[in-house]
Amino acid sequence: MNLAVKLMQKFKDRDTQNKLKFYRDKAELIRNRNLHAWDDGQLQAESLRLQEKAKSGKPLDELLVDAYALVCEAAKRKLGLQPYDVQIMAAIALHERYLIEQHTGEGKTLSAVMPAYLNALTGKGVHVLTFNDYLAKRDAEWMGPIYRFLGLTVNSVQAGMSLSEKREAYAKDITYVTAKEAGFDYLRDTIALSEADTVHRPFHYVIVDEADSLLLDEARVPLVISGDSASSRSDDFRFAEVARQLKQAEHYDFDEFQRNVYLNEAGAAKAESLLGCGNLYDSHNGHLLTSLNCALHAESLLKKEVDYIVRNGKIELIEEYTGRVAENRYLPDGLQAALTAKEGLHSIAGGKILGTITIQHFISLYPQICGMTATAYASAMDFEDIYALQVVQIPPNRPNIRIDYPHRIYTHKEAKLKALVHEISSVHRTGRPILIGTSSVEESALLAEALAAAGVPCHVLNAKNDAEEADTISKAGETGAVTVSTNMAGRGVDIRLGGGDPAQAEVVAKLGGLYVIGTHVNESVRIDDQLRGRSGRQGDPGASVFYVSLEDELLLRFGIYKAVRAPRQDEALEEPVLSSKIISIQHIVMGQNFDIHKELNCYSDMVEDQRRLLYEERLRILKGEKPMSPSEQRVRLFYIDEFWAEHLAYISYLRESIHLESLASRNPIDEFHAQITEAYEQIPSKVNSASENMLERLGGSNDPAEWEKLGLKSPASTRTYIISDQYIQNKRSSWTGTTVFAYWIRMIMRPIFRLSKY
Repeated sequence: MNLAVKLMQKFKDRDTQNKLKFYRDKAELIRNRNLHAWDDGQLQAESLRLQEKAKSGKPLDELLVDAYALVCEAAKRKLGLQPYDVQIMAAIALHERYLIEQHTGEGKTLSAVMPAYLNALTGKGVHVLTFNDYLAKRDAEWMGPIYRFLGLTVNSVQAGMSLSEKREAYAKDITYVTAKEAGFDYLRDTIALSEADTVHRPFHYVIVDEADSLLLDEARVPLVISGDSASSRSDDFRFAEVARQLKQAEHYDFDEFQRNVYLNEAGAAKAESLLGCGNLYDSHNGHLLTSLNCALHAESLLKKEVDYIVRNGKIELIEEYTGRVAENRYLPDGLQAALTAKEGLHSIAGGKILGTITIQHFISLYPQICGMTATAYASAMDFEDIYALQVVQIPPNRPNIRIDYPHRIYTHKEAKLKALVHEISSVHRTGRPILIGTSSVEESALLAEALAAAGVPCHVLNAKNDAEEADTISKAGETGAVTVSTNMAGRGVDIRLGGGDPAQAEVVAKLGGLYVIGTHVNESVRIDDQLRGRSGRQGDPGASVFYVSLEDELLLRFGIYKAVRAPRQDEALEEPVLSSKIISIQHIVMGQNFDIHKELNCYSDMVEDQRRLLYEERLRILKGEKPMSPSEQRVRLFYIDEFWAEHLAYISYLRESIHLESLASRNPIDEFHAQITEAYEQIPSKVNSASENMLERLGGSNDPAEWEKLGLKSPASTRTYIISDQYIQNKRSSWTGTTVFAYWIRMIMRPIFRLSKY
C-alpha cells in the first residue's frame, strides 16, 4: 500500500514539475516580447487589436503571450510594478482554470490581472470575487489604471449601491465584488418581475480570491432573500427557561464529537413536567420538541464571546474561520430565536424566505472557474471533489526561510497563558514585531488584559473592533508592534516588515523578522498554515510557533489530556510524540469534516437542481421567450415565486425534523429526497391552476395598476442575509463513514496512547 502511495505521489510530483517547466518557458516568451520600446499609443492599439481578435472567435490561448506582455508593460508604466516570473506563471495557471497556491506576499492581486484582462477581451465580463467589500474596492482602484490604460472598463460592487449603480458595475469588463454580494444580487434577480430590475448579465469567467475561505470555509453558507419580517415570538423565553433547568449528564448528553446535544430519558421526563405537555415525542408535540432542542442547543453549545457577541442589544454571530463579526448572518429561524431568548432579548422572526442559494452553488454557475490562495494544497482533495479544480503550487519568488518551531505543549490553560505572556514580553523587549493568533474574542481579550498587566501594549483585532482591521494588520510588522488577532483567514492584507519603511524593515529583519504565535491549533492544518504564512513573505526572515494546552477544546474532545501521565506543571511538556498526535487528530477531523460536507451537499444539491430547473423556466418567461401576454407573464412569474417560497418553507420544515428519521431506521437523505421530489412535482400544476384563476379575474387586462390591485407585485420590502450552516451541520447523523473510521482509529489507538474512553 505504501509503495502504491509513493508511486502515485512520484507521478503527481513529476506532472507538477512538467507543468511548472511549461509555465516557466511561456513566462520567458512573455518576457522576451520587450515592449518597453513601444509608446503608449502602440500599446493601446495592440490591446484594441487583441479585443477584435477575441471577439471574432480567436482562441484566447493563442492570444495569451501577447496579452500578458501588454499587462506586464502596462503594470510597469502605470503602477511601477514589474511582475515576477512566478506571478506570470501563476497567471498562466489561472487562465488554464487551476487553483493556484501562491505564498503570502507573492502578489496574487497582480497575478490575477493578466487572466482577468485576457478573458475580458471577449466582452463577456470577468468577475473577481473577494472576501470583503474593502478588498473589492481596494483591488479595483489599485489595478484599475492597468485595465483602463489598455482600453477596458473596471469597477467594484459595494453593499448598499442602488440598482442602477450595480447594473452599471456588472456591465464593466472586469468587476471586483464579494462572493456574498454577487450572490445576493443574483437572488434579487431571481425574483425580479421585470428584466429591467435585474443587474447580472450571463456569467462567464470568475477568479476567486482567498479561494479556500470562499470555496471551502464559506461554501455551504446559504444566502437568503426574504420578504417582510413576521411578528415577534413570545414563547421562546419559556423554552430558554426550561433548557436552563436541565443539567448535563443528568438530563442530556453530547455526541461523540461534542457537536450535538440529546435529551436522555430523565431529561425528557423533566421537560414534560416543566412544559406540562404529556409525551414530548407524540406527533402533536413535534413543535415543542423542535423548540426545546433549539433552546438546549443554544444553552449548552453556543458560547458567548466565542460563537457570538451581544452588541447594541443584538446578537452578532462570529465567523468560525476568521473570528470576525459575521455581518448580516443569522442562525436558522428557530435557533436564532432561541439564542436571542437565552440572552434575554426580543426576537423578530425572519419573514418568508423567497429564495436561497449556497455560495458553492452560486460560484458553480460560472462556466469557467479558477482561484488563488496561500493555503490550498492541504485541502486539494476537497477542491477536486467539489469543484473539479486541481491545485498547482507556484514556487515563491525567493526561498522561504521562515523557521517553524515545534508546538509548545502545556498541561493546562493557565500554564499556557503564563508562558505566552512571558514569551511575548521577552521578545517585545527586543523590538521584534509579534502577531498572535487567538481562538476567540474571549481569548483575545483575556490575553490582551494579561499583556497589559505585564506592561506590553498591543493592538487587538477581533470581532468587536474589526472596522480598522486592514490598517492594524498593515502595521503589524513595525518595530515593537504586538498585534493580538482572532483567526487570520480571509484577511487579505499583506504584512510588510517595518510597515513598508525600508530602514525600519532592515532593523526588523536583523531581529529575526515577524514572529507569529498561535495560541491554539485549529481543526484544519490549512487554517494554521494561514497564520504561519503571515511571516516570511518574499524571503523575509521570520518564525512561527503554536502554544497548545491539553485543556484546549480539540484535545479535550479526543481525551489526550488523560493519555499524558505528567503532573500538572508550568513548564512545557518534553514529549515530541505529542506534536505528531495533535497533527494526526487534525487530519482525522479534517477527514471527518470532509465527509460531513459531502453528506450536507446531498441535501442541498437536490434543492439546487430543482431551483435551477424552475429558474430556467422563469427566465424564459421573464425574457419573453414564451409567447404570452404581459398579464399572463406577470401572473406566471408571480405564482412561480409564490409556490417556490412555499416549497422552501416545506424544505426548511423537513430539514428541522428529518434527522429523526434515523431514529426510525430510515435513511434521512433518501427520505428527504423522496419527499421534496414529490412536493416539487406538484409545483407546475399549482402554478397553472392559480394562474388560470387569476387571469380569469383580470379579464385579460394588461394594466399594471390592475395587477397591483390584485396583489401581483414584488414584496413591499425584502432583506438579504446569511444563514449559518453550523447548526444544520450539527443536526446531521453523527455516524458518517469517516466518523466511524475516526471512532475505530481511536479504539485502536487507545491502548497505545492511553486515550480516554470519551
